[in-house]
Amino acid sequence: MANLVVVGAQWGDEGKGKIVDLLTAHFDIVARYQGGHNAGHTVIINGKKYVLHLIPSGILHPGKVCVIGNGVVVDLQALKQEIEDLRLAGISCEGRLFVSNRAHVILDYHRAVERGDEDQREKRIGTTNRGIGPAYEDKMGRRGLRVTDLQDAKSLRGILEENLALKKRLFPQTMASCSLDDVFKRTMALGNELSTYFADASEYLNRAIDQGKSVLFEGAQGTLLDVDHGTYPFVTASNATAAGACTGTGVGPTRIDGVIGIVKAYTTRVGEGPFPTELRGSVGEEIRKRGGEYGASTGRPRRCGWFDAVVARYARLINNLDTFVVTKLDVLDALKEIQICIGYRHKGALLPYFPPEVRVLEECTPEYLTVPGWNQETAGIQDYDVLPTLAKDYLKRLSDLVQAEISLVSTGPERKETIITSPKSRLHSWIKL
Repeated sequence: MANLVVVGAQWGDEGKGKIVDLLTAHFDIVARYQGGHNAGHTVIINGKKYVLHLIPSGILHPGKVCVIGNGVVVDLQALKQEIEDLRLAGISCEGRLFVSNRAHVILDYHRAVERGDEDQREKRIGTTNRGIGPAYEDKMGRRGLRVTDLQDAKSLRGILEENLALKKRLFPQTMASCSLDDVFKRTMALGNELSTYFADASEYLNRAIDQGKSVLFEGAQGTLLDVDHGTYPFVTASNATAAGACTGTGVGPTRIDGVIGIVKAYTTRVGEGPFPTELRGSVGEEIRKRGGEYGASTGRPRRCGWFDAVVARYARLINNLDTFVVTKLDVLDALKEIQICIGYRHKGALLPYFPPEVRVLEECTPEYLTVPGWNQETAGIQDYDVLPTLAKDYLKRLSDLVQAEISLVSTGPERKETIITSPKSRLHSWIKL
């Protein structure tokens, strides 16, 4: 049985939730390996919409087990609410959800610190203010609170006391309302309430693989938001690339068989930072409207632009992607012409690589290839041969430019609105779709 990683190959919001949901039927376990509840994975099944932030979308499949790995930072209140929302929708997490006891916990003061930090910056990052970054900062600063620390009240209070004292010195205004007693009582109560979900996730996953079970590893955000390989500093605080699946779950790299990259048929970005193909006029607005491009977690409108083959090639390189999935092809149905970014020019010269410097990226001019639109409805199509010829030409062009096969194409939000491009694809060789 194959163990695969699903990773976003743009700036996040590529539709990973739907694809993970679609693929889960072929796996025993789905494991989330980084990020926090700033992620938003939307899945629509039989007209019903589910929005998940922490729990892998595999939970929507009866009998499947979901794991939140040590690389995730966990807001206990958000986790409790998500479990309750699923219960009300008729989906039980009991015995099917495990949270790593090595995962770090987001606390009230992390949100306060993030607000204070953003207010003090001359150039804002555009964070979600959910405490994700400060929780990771505490983790790397070796003063973080882990799930396992919730088992010892004395240890928990000591960690909270030390951290609150430090943060009140750094951010006296935003931290003024944070009380040690309040934070301790709330955290201890949530820890006790959720304790049945806590487990040694690394041991569980490795034992399951030894027993022949298959694991689908799910990342949040996207390659260009990776803290090491993204458009730094306008990035998330964790490793959103495929390599994060190993450090974020405690499963070794030799146990992973392949990596699937998810891209939209165009490109979007949320928050601040460079975006070379961004469309600021009516075409960008049309794509946003047709694609429903608003954050699942924040509701913020996403910035929209043309497909960027430079970004996708870079993501293929960084993640060693085996195959691609293209989502939201139907959003482009009404366009007479479509542009594809095939390169960046900087001071007149064509760059041979994706630049590491944000300054350079902001100064780049995209070089475009213009192709005709298909002006036919593709929404809901499930057969590759039924696609308009020009839509197939567009997909072929993307595949050639990115230098990788496209194995699946999404033509709508529903699970069934998906095209298998070829039974000979790499993905099909791993799992019989």
